[in-house]
This record gives sequence, structure tokens and C-alpha cells, in this order.
Amino acid sequence: MDETVIKFYRKLLRSGFEYAGSLENPSIFLDSIGEKIFICGHVGRDYMHIYINVRNDHIVEIKYLCSCDPTANVVVEILCSLVKGLSLAEAASLTEEAFIRVLGSTDEEFLKKSRSIIELLKRGINRYQIN
Repeated sequence: MDETVIKFYRKLLRSGFEYAGSLENPSIFLDSIGEKIFICGHVGRDYMHIYINVRNDHIVEIKYLCSCDPTANVVVEILCSLVKGLSLAEAASLTEEAFIRVLGSTDEEFLKKSRSIIELLKRGINRYQIN
């Protein structure tokens, strides 16, 4: 595992996972298993649920529950910090470069999980906008 990811994860362990939790009746609910986007380490046992509340076309609140490896935990925390307060269009245009800027790492596992969580987010936003 990338040393930068390990340092960030250890920081989360000390300070707490700011975005961990769930939301009642979220505007958007994302399920990595249901979407067949495997962000977490062990397929079949691990999962990631992301809860997003939208108001006036902006992400006003975001939380997640997961049973994942440390890299996936780092990725979801970064995602939450990046998209909170953004419009749905801004959130949908998120790229892996934003994750690189936050963490300062180009580790392939980290980038793969970043791309996967971006895809998961885009699918959820698209469904929300269609309905």
C-alpha cells in the first residue's frame, strides 16, 4: 500500500472519519455492490453505501457506511470532502486529478478506486436527474 495512503488513513484513525454515518431518506443512495462497482477490497464481503442529500441542485450533506480496505476508506473520505457544497454538475465533472491534488499520490490502487467511486457518483447523479 502506498505510504501516502497509509499516512492519510492513520490521520483518519486519530481524528475520526468525518463523513462516516448514514442519512435518513437521502436524495441519492449509492450502493457499490448493487452497481457492481467494487471499490472495496474483498468482493462479496465488503460494501460501500453513500448517502447524499441534495437541495437546490447542490450536495448539502454526504455520508457513507462501508466495510472496506484502508485505501477505499481514504478515497471515500476524499470524495465526500470534494463534493460537499458542489452543484450536481460540478460533482459529476470530478476527475481523478482532484484526488491526486488532495492526497499527492499517483498510486495505481488509489487511482483505480478513485475512478471507481467517481463512476459510482456519476451513476447516482444521473439517476437522480432523470427522476
